[in-house]
Amino acid sequence: MLDVLQTIWEFFVNNFLTVPAYFIGLLVVVGYALLKKPWYDVLAGFIKATIGFFILQVGSGGLTSNFRPILVGLKDKFNLDAMVIDPYFGQNAVQAGMEKELGRTFSDVMILLLIAFIFNIVLVALKRFTKLRALFTTGHVQMQQAATAFWLILFAIPSLKNSNVGILVVMGLLLGLYWAVGSNLIVGQSQSLTDGAGFTIAHQQMFGIGLSTWLAEKMAKKSKKETKRLDDIKLPGWLRIFNENMVATAILMTLFFGIILLILGKPYLVEKEFMKETQNFVFYIMTTSFHFGVYLAILQLGVRTFVTELTNSFQGISRKLLPGAVPGVDCAVAFGFGSQNAVTIGFIFGALGQFLAIIALVLLKSPTLVVAGFVPVFFDNAIIAVYADNKGGAKAAMIFPFLSGIAQVFGSAFIASFVGLAQYGGYLGMWDWAVVWPIFTVVMKYLSYIGVALVVIALIVIPQIQYRLKKDTYFLETEDWEECKRIRAEKEAGN
Repeated sequence: MLDVLQTIWEFFVNNFLTVPAYFIGLLVVVGYALLKKPWYDVLAGFIKATIGFFILQVGSGGLTSNFRPILVGLKDKFNLDAMVIDPYFGQNAVQAGMEKELGRTFSDVMILLLIAFIFNIVLVALKRFTKLRALFTTGHVQMQQAATAFWLILFAIPSLKNSNVGILVVMGLLLGLYWAVGSNLIVGQSQSLTDGAGFTIAHQQMFGIGLSTWLAEKMAKKSKKETKRLDDIKLPGWLRIFNENMVATAILMTLFFGIILLILGKPYLVEKEFMKETQNFVFYIMTTSFHFGVYLAILQLGVRTFVTELTNSFQGISRKLLPGAVPGVDCAVAFGFGSQNAVTIGFIFGALGQFLAIIALVLLKSPTLVVAGFVPVFFDNAIIAVYADNKGGAKAAMIFPFLSGIAQVFGSAFIASFVGLAQYGGYLGMWDWAVVWPIFTVVMKYLSYIGVALVVIALIVIPQIQYRLKKDTYFLETEDWEECKRIRAEKEAGN
């Protein structure tokens, strides 16, 4: 019986949970079925949602591959024996470490993922008590996080190695709580950004988005000047060309990529087969840079294609199975909302922060050097800029990605060295895992099970505080956004 259940679970993990396009499609099918939609509407919804997510992946995958010559070049050409901060490098590092040092296989991570996911569902089902309203549905991210959490928690509490049940209970509790609390933390901010689109972000920087957006809002309220969002800034004269998102992206990326590619040089790029000898170097730089705008446009098309289906269908799940719940989705989904230039601005300022932090590590002769991976430097900082700009304007969209870039490098260098992952060449490196999880790990390492209890209590308390701050409209954020806005507007006017 157990073998049959394990086979079913492995099939679900391999074909749905870790393949987000089909997992989103499955959610649409379940939602529309619960709404008693005709079979052809269910089928059409599944196809549109799945294809939409595939389109999004083409865009995000293209952005990542476009950055590869720079990532490889900086590590290769300058003989940097360094750790790459990137989710995929991080996952490979954990796999290598688990097999070599812990004698465990990646199947242990899959079991942890299942328990944590079930716990997330239970927490949302009990929202009356937990105040949690978000279901983490980003399967590929869950797998990366489950692997890293497995390593961090075993490092902090090595006695768990002797108890398989203990490992699963502690890890499932911590990870499931983190998923539920983190995605719930930014439900209100996501509804504000999208004007009630009915989703939240479930990714690697949920606490980073929450903190940056909260600080951006505070900064805007304290400012005596009118807060201008990026879209509100109309540049004069020839600078007006930057008002067009596609033009601004192409120019900024040409400057950013162009400088680094010029430093790497054509001979190196030809040697590594990134370009052909017959290609013109200037046009290679232009093509590489302009493709950034192409893939960003593709990504936004994917978002528009599947978000409507997911939002409409999830009403069935939130009405029948998990009342008042919203899906937590990939951070790239939010790129279709907010100021058009926020994504590019976030990337540029986040990259600047990362590069300055890396230079500082070199000058300080840090034992752990870091190479910037594209996923953290782009996706973390772009999404933080989108949210920060929505609440705090253009200045916030520049400041918080810049600070995020610094935190990603310093935090990752510290934790990867502390837990021994640096030697395997990679670490997850995104905001929550460079800032929040290092704090969790240190607390658990030095306080053992008392530390685990403190981390669990802290996570449980966060949604309770959120609820008490906005008692009258907290659940309306997901159940009736228009009514939520009306009540808050009246209260603001009364003040």
